[in-house]
Amino acid sequence: MLWIITCFVLVASAVGRIVDGGNSLSAWPWQVSIQTSQGSHFCGGTLINKNWILTAAHCSVLAGNHRVVLGEYDRGSDDEAVQVKKIDKPLNNDVALLRLASPAQITSRVSPVNLVSSSTNIPSGTLCVTTGWGRTATGQGPRILQETTLPIVSTAECRRYWGLTRPITVSMICAGGSGSSACQGDSGGPLLCDSEGVWYQVGIVSWGTNDCSVNAPGVYSRVSYLRQWIDDTVSSN
Repeated sequence: MLWIITCFVLVASAVGRIVDGGNSLSAWPWQVSIQTSQGSHFCGGTLINKNWILTAAHCSVLAGNHRVVLGEYDRGSDDEAVQVKKIDKPLNNDVALLRLASPAQITSRVSPVNLVSSSTNIPSGTLCVTTGWGRTATGQGPRILQETTLPIVSTAECRRYWGLTRPITVSMICAGGSGSSACQGDSGGPLLCDSEGVWYQVGIVSWGTNDCSVNAPGVYSRVSYLRQWIDDTVSSN
């Protein structure tokens, strides 16, 4: 079994907002908002089947205190057909899986994401997308789901940037450094790449610079590395 990688937990709070991105053109049907019981958004996640949410371990989700909101796009609107789900239990690795207390209803606004296979390798320079409701460059949390396009950064280049103080391991994938970034509030959300018209989740927002620099590559949990653990955990619970 894989265990929580300490560096994710120690530094992940530096990431979470979409800085210098823009309003998403539509709702991404697998995107979820993880909220307190009072409705404050604090992390993102993705629906991987009707019973399970994929997010980041450092979000520290508690079944009794937090909830999952599916089908949301405009957090300031009362007219959206959102689904609010209690969490049965969280299962942590260097990622976290949240089992819903009741299944999500699959609709045009709520549907599972495709996860990349364990053998998938994304070439550096591939343009991918990350989404979330984390703070923008103004420091405010947006009402509308944000998105931005980021290039995949090679492991070698990412290691050169971060050096020995924040080691980049095989369980991580890097993207960005090109004028936009994820930061506080986007943690646990997806990094998505398109393949022949189908979106696949390749990463989970994890950590980056303390100031969410748009010139630094952000670090994401690598879904292909974790895929077997995800499948095994879901099938055994």
